[in-house]
Amino acid sequence: MSSGPAGHVARSTVRPHSETTWGTPVRTQLRTFLRTSDGVTIDAVYDPGAVVYDASRTPAAHPVFVVAHGFTGAVDRPHVRRVARALARYGAVVTFSFRGHGASGGRSTVGDREVLDLAAAVRWARELGHARVGTVGFSMGGSVVLRHAALHPRQTGAVVSVSAPARWYYRGTAPMRRLHWLVTRPEGRVVSRYGFRTRIHHRDWDPVPLSPVEAVPRIAPTPLLIVHGDADGYFPVDHPRMLAAAAADQGELWLEPGMGHAEHAASDALLGRIGEWVVARAG
Repeated sequence: MSSGPAGHVARSTVRPHSETTWGTPVRTQLRTFLRTSDGVTIDAVYDPGAVVYDASRTPAAHPVFVVAHGFTGAVDRPHVRRVARALARYGAVVTFSFRGHGASGGRSTVGDREVLDLAAAVRWARELGHARVGTVGFSMGGSVVLRHAALHPRQTGAVVSVSAPARWYYRGTAPMRRLHWLVTRPEGRVVSRYGFRTRIHHRDWDPVPLSPVEAVPRIAPTPLLIVHGDADGYFPVDHPRMLAAAAADQGELWLEPGMGHAEHAASDALLGRIGEWVVARAG
């Protein structure tokens, strides 16, 4: 699995209708397949959100959240749709299925080439007229938004990483040992394909991609928020603290009391706070 340079999306496989031009905000939900720079089709959904458009302002003034789900998630999963609904109170929302997940093509590289998928989704959000883009990632998606912001510093205006690992190959908890079995063993990949609708690439990383903690210092001056629960069963609190230390004074850390892992554990109240944070900071 090579990390390779993440390029921009080639174009949407479904051309948007006339209201999706640069001068006009999109007022209806759209669904399409995007194509990444390495040729993978990505299932993506755009929701214009509940924000009332001011006809005197350009669509560039309206923020958009690009949501990167966790491993075994997908655009139609209930927990991903709940996140989208919560963030839609604050702006438009783009959700998508990473490669190897749901109806998207390809096979999962568990955080490596998924940067290309996020780049395609961010590019689409900008094609729809949004200049203010915030990326919000959960677990594996949390690592992807960090790496994307480091590799493409001008594509997003604010970054929120929720329940992300700081380093690769972590096996210190039982859930992570089970996940490594799914990813590294042939029988585990069969379980993942048929049990979780997640198709995993059989090749090891070569080279090993930039880790989340290595990516964080490269994100500045883009605003960065790290969110983690102190009851996370996958990654203990040394992970967010390591990320926060790498960010120094260029990032914020919210350590949430009693919160578990990723989308399932993120309350509507927390998602609302995240929405407000992005709206206030995304340039």
